[in-house]
Amino acid sequence: MSAPLPPLPPSSAPLSPSAYLTVLTTTDSADKAEALARGVIEARLAACAQISAPVTSVYRWQSVIETAEEWQILFKTVAERYDALEAHLKAAHDYDTPEIIALPVVRGSAEYLAWLTEETAGA
Repeated sequence: MSAPLPPLPPSSAPLSPSAYLTVLTTTDSADKAEALARGVIEARLAACAQISAPVTSVYRWQSVIETAEEWQILFKTVAERYDALEAHLKAAHDYDTPEIIALPVVRGSAEYLAWLTEETAGA
């Protein structure tokens, strides 16, 4: 039988991990993905945006199954900036119904989460 693990030290993160989000969207070109990413970062709605190489999306749109090449953008942000980020993406996006999905950050390093907080605070 092994000994129980010691308790984890308290986090020095400025907010609880649930206060952080990864928000994702897609678009149909690398140039559009970079423009969306830059606009969000300039507005301090996220601290970081990562653009993934083309992905193949298969979905139903207006009763037809479509296949499209898209670029996925992951935004790292704080939960309190979500509403403004969603509004920005809807206004800047050229899709009728853009994918905008927020996933909670379950854990993260205190230093990275502090950086996220700092970078999104100067709006």
